Amino acid sequence: MLVNIAVSIVGIVVFLFMFWKRLKDDYSPEIIFSSAEYILLGIMIGFLAAFKFIPNWFFWTTIFGGMIGLTVAVFRLRIRFYESLEAFIISLLPWLGFIFLEDSVVNSSLSSFLSFVAILIIVFISYWLNVNYKSFTWYRSGKIGFTGLVTAGIVFILRSVIAATGRSVISFAAGYETVISAVAALICFLLLFNLGKVRK
Repeated sequence: MLVNIAVSIVGIVVFLFMFWKRLKDDYSPEIIFSSAEYILLGIMIGFLAAFKFIPNWFFWTTIFGGMIGLTVAVFRLRIRFYESLEAFIISLLPWLGFIFLEDSVVNSSLSSFLSFVAILIIVFISYWLNVNYKSFTWYRSGKIGFTGLVTAGIVFILRSVIAATGRSVISFAAGYETVISAVAALICFLLLFNLGKVRK
């Protein structure tokens, strides 16, 4: 229990720092942390709902709750959707990694450890994308949001492929994971296509 609390505290602190760092050039600290409060409240409600009713769905209920919180922040605080979505995605990765690392240590889970390693690799990929995406000739718009959507797309594709092999991971939604993750990946790439349109 104490380990869970410690991991949650560290995850939240890292999330808040990264969320602030990605948005600090465009918004005041008050707006940034108010947005983060909405997101964290949504995540908390999603997690508690999963804990009470559908434990195996905690990943999706927390993501859904966080997205609702982000949507509220977009409308109430007038922050830009794609920019804030990218900050949300990138900031959530370390927290997810800590959860996998904790499970791998506490329960001696190889699948959780490999998931932790995969998250680390994805974090480095997201950093590389963030530095280089504006130089991609095929991404003509150069708009902020590319890194977050591609990163999320990669995560969901990996989840779908791994689930299709029949492997069990703590955050998988039973037999529905393959389809749900595939649909989520498709949504990410459709949003990316929309973002990439250059308006004359």
